Amino acid sequence: MTREELIKYFNSKSYTPSTITGLAQRTNSNVEELKKMLEDLEEEGFIYRTRSGKWHKVKENEMIGVIKFTRSGKKAFVTSSSGREASVEIANTMWALNGDKVLVEIMKNEDDIPSGRVVKILERSLNRIVGVYKSQWTNFGYLIPDDPRIIYEFRVYFKDSIDVKDGDKVVARITRYPDSNAEGTVEIVEKIGRADLPQSDLPSVIEKYNLPKPGEFPKSVIKAIKKLPNDVEERDIEGRKDFRGKHVFTIDGEDAKDFDDAVSIEKLPNGNYLLGVHIADVSNYVKEGDPIDIEAFKRGTSVYLIDTVIPMLPFKLSNDLCSLVEGKDRLTVSAEMEIDEYGRILKKQFSKSVIRSVKRLTYTKVTKLLEDPDEEIENEIGFIRKDLEMMRDLAHTIKTSRLGRGSIEFASDEVKVIVDENGYVKDIVLRKQNIAEMMIEEFMISANESVAELFDRIGFPFIYRIHGKPDVETIAELSEYLRAIGIKFKIMENIQPIMLQRILEQIKGHPLEMVIQRLLVRSMKKAVYSETNVGHFGLASLNYTHFTSPIRRYPDLMVHRLLKIYIERGKFSSEDVERYSKILPSIAKHSSEREIIADQAERDLISMKKIEYAQNHIGEVFDVVVTGVTDFGLFVEIPDKAISGLIHISTLNDYYIHDEKFNTLTGTHGKTFKIGDKLKAKIISADKIKGMIDFVLEDENGKGREGKNDQKVKKNRRAG
Repeated sequence: MTREELIKYFNSKSYTPSTITGLAQRTNSNVEELKKMLEDLEEEGFIYRTRSGKWHKVKENEMIGVIKFTRSGKKAFVTSSSGREASVEIANTMWALNGDKVLVEIMKNEDDIPSGRVVKILERSLNRIVGVYKSQWTNFGYLIPDDPRIIYEFRVYFKDSIDVKDGDKVVARITRYPDSNAEGTVEIVEKIGRADLPQSDLPSVIEKYNLPKPGEFPKSVIKAIKKLPNDVEERDIEGRKDFRGKHVFTIDGEDAKDFDDAVSIEKLPNGNYLLGVHIADVSNYVKEGDPIDIEAFKRGTSVYLIDTVIPMLPFKLSNDLCSLVEGKDRLTVSAEMEIDEYGRILKKQFSKSVIRSVKRLTYTKVTKLLEDPDEEIENEIGFIRKDLEMMRDLAHTIKTSRLGRGSIEFASDEVKVIVDENGYVKDIVLRKQNIAEMMIEEFMISANESVAELFDRIGFPFIYRIHGKPDVETIAELSEYLRAIGIKFKIMENIQPIMLQRILEQIKGHPLEMVIQRLLVRSMKKAVYSETNVGHFGLASLNYTHFTSPIRRYPDLMVHRLLKIYIERGKFSSEDVERYSKILPSIAKHSSEREIIADQAERDLISMKKIEYAQNHIGEVFDVVVTGVTDFGLFVEIPDKAISGLIHISTLNDYYIHDEKFNTLTGTHGKTFKIGDKLKAKIISADKIKGMIDFVLEDENGKGREGKNDQKVKKNRRAG
């Protein structure tokens, strides 16, 4: 039976839900072949299987997808494998948990996103939960999940509590999922520690996102690693372009351990620059289908959790054999680009290569040499001053060209969390990009675009890094926010990146600059990996990929493999086309999913540390800016820490009316609060378990107003 015949059979009136055995008998099909077709149709959302093993066809008013709850826990969205979406009210989620695969019946289709209700939970995504144990002082307690998107608490019976105490952070196994008959129950399998201690933060995040333990790899990977050489072998160098006689060097952060990119530069006789970007040839050692490759694909990306790294590759590769360390021969894949005075790439050449880095530079040292040199820095790295000055000039030219075409330039709002040897927060500071970081960023963007442009031109299957245009509806919401702070922004159907870049130019120096930037980022679609090229909206680029970090990103490793086929053969066979056309979509999808998980884990840990910082500064007054106005108070942020919290309306010592249209709170004595107001506020509480930070307004006499503490905060809000 063919796929088309099977689909026709499912669509026929004679079909009744059947098991795979029954289907094979009725259609006279081979069970293994039928199983593969059924799995493909299930992945496409055409059919689904119930617990009884029977296959059902999805009706016209139904869809299958993964349910994701918002962090506020007030709504959920279901997304199918094809990207179709439906919104679901909490009352209609049928006890589903975040990440479950569900069948949804569409009830209303008038809006852009139809609304529906969950009619069947097809597959549970969670079997373990991380949370805080709350004792009821009887024969049971409750587990309160860390993840706000898990909207139910789970009962813990005394026999399943392994003697944990109230306020302990724990890992629990779900023994019963919640339903209409009873609440969910869990069995505690591991005690992490006290929820309010910083030592519990990292293991909590690792367990919550089911990440590997730092430094741990399966036995098969460890066995495969032992077979790798300890250094670059002469046979691997044969046939490679040799850059060992040139000034090639790495520029990274002070704390970096793995160096996967190096750069070089020359001035050509015609006045143009020849920029070299040399990337570690990880694919020389990690072969498709071997244990190291399988584990790298599974992880998808390295995860950076403040001062802890969960690497995609074992340290022998990431920190040694593939790391472009100073003074050692290393295998690379090089992109050489001839760039003119206007920042245009006139020619590009790719090669398998070998380098020997002449120096391991840091961003700080390069910036010092270029902006404020002294004798010590001159003695250490002055021998490559000319190269660095050329790189600075070229990077400025490339950046000017990129911004000229409309690329959106966000100022960094990332924070650096500084911790002591015991994991306690010492300080939180905003990261500022220096000249050296800007140089490397521009060179990596140029290399990524060059590789993507090559594959787009030859039309071979490829993994692109894509970023679609934002939806008009989300831009309209952003426009409303901007209007409330006096910035006019005209919404257009065919929005272009240069329009958003102009907003960023308008808000430079504004108290809400970083907040608006974050809203702008949220209004745009997330950049993902895809086998289909739709361009990169944020960079205003027609072709973009990730080529420059194969040590820490699996898509980059795949891009290297594809590029090396082109370098070695100059063309692709029909077998290559067929094979990669089949495997690249799933690699792109999985890599995007793993990247999202890594980002969430990194953000969660930073949020915990922000609350810990606030706990250490309770009673202290900070300059804050109002980022949001609601009927229950003011959301404020400490700008130079990116720490957010709430000034509850009950602490304002007046009766205030919320104006939704103008986003203001106005008191009976004439005082008005609006978005963008600069205030002084004191931290009065910070709860890491609930994820909340509370402020009170500091009055002119330096006294914080505690307000009416008997009034409960009616709205759920989480910090960070």
